[in-house]
Amino acid sequence: MKILVTGGAGFIGSHLCERLLVDGHEVICADNLGSGKKDNIKHLLYSPKFKFLECDISEYPQISGTIDQIYHLASRASPIDFSEHPIEIMKANSFGTYNMLRLARKHHAKMLFASTSEIYGDPLEHPQKETYWGNVNSVGIRGCYDESKRFGEALCMSFHRKYLVDVKIARIFNTYGERMSNDGRVVIAFIKQALKNEPLTVYGNGRQTRSFCHVSDLVDGLIKLMNSNYNEPFNLGSPHENTVLEIADIIKKLTGSKSEIVFCPLPQDDPKKRNPDITKAKEKLGWEPKIKLEDGLQRTIKWFKEKS
Repeated sequence: MKILVTGGAGFIGSHLCERLLVDGHEVICADNLGSGKKDNIKHLLYSPKFKFLECDISEYPQISGTIDQIYHLASRASPIDFSEHPIEIMKANSFGTYNMLRLARKHHAKMLFASTSEIYGDPLEHPQKETYWGNVNSVGIRGCYDESKRFGEALCMSFHRKYLVDVKIARIFNTYGERMSNDGRVVIAFIKQALKNEPLTVYGNGRQTRSFCHVSDLVDGLIKLMNSNYNEPFNLGSPHENTVLEIADIIKKLTGSKSEIVFCPLPQDDPKKRNPDITKAKEKLGWEPKIKLEDGLQRTIKWFKEKS
């Protein structure tokens, strides 16, 4: 097939492009390199089945030929970006999603929208099921990301109902792994600090929880969802929950670091608990993560050591 991946030079997008090429597909990687990096895809540029298109998908892209599938991953996702690039985030998830849906309709292509666990906000339901509507502060600092993703989901379903566009919605929970940027997200921040024996910065009391899925497992889930017959949202993430302090301790152990832990104030609207109910993904997609947290962290640490 011929497959378009927006945000394809990003962390998740580059792994997805790589996997699709291995599976024998022709891949167009569209990225404006705002948060994505050409370095993430440099090893793919030699493939005759891979094309890199530098563009901003909030403007309608000019793509020749037919397209069979669209994975729409383009959007900054770091909490640091929520304050520094809020308008760009909202444009990617509104205008960008609209443009990709128009393209999907034109080509009769399937489209997968990369939504997020952030649409649940600071959840009052735990673990979070797809039926939960969320607890989101629409005017808070995270609103640019939370609400634009919620809008993107609504836009996808509107195109599905009105124009019968075959849409897929993946609510992605915390993902980590090789090629992840040091952009303030907790796993990479801890790894970077631990490798330098610097203090590990824990926000709040460290008892807030996250559930971390290795990027290779997530890519498997995205592909299974894309090739399914379902149009409703699916949670994709690890159901195994850890506190932030537990993550810090594991990374200290794996790196042999002498770092101390320091505590800082919790950012506004930072979720206290984050854990997906993936019953639907297990039953309907036959998907669940396979890589254990310590194994995935060892792979990630090894990659960062080689890059430093």
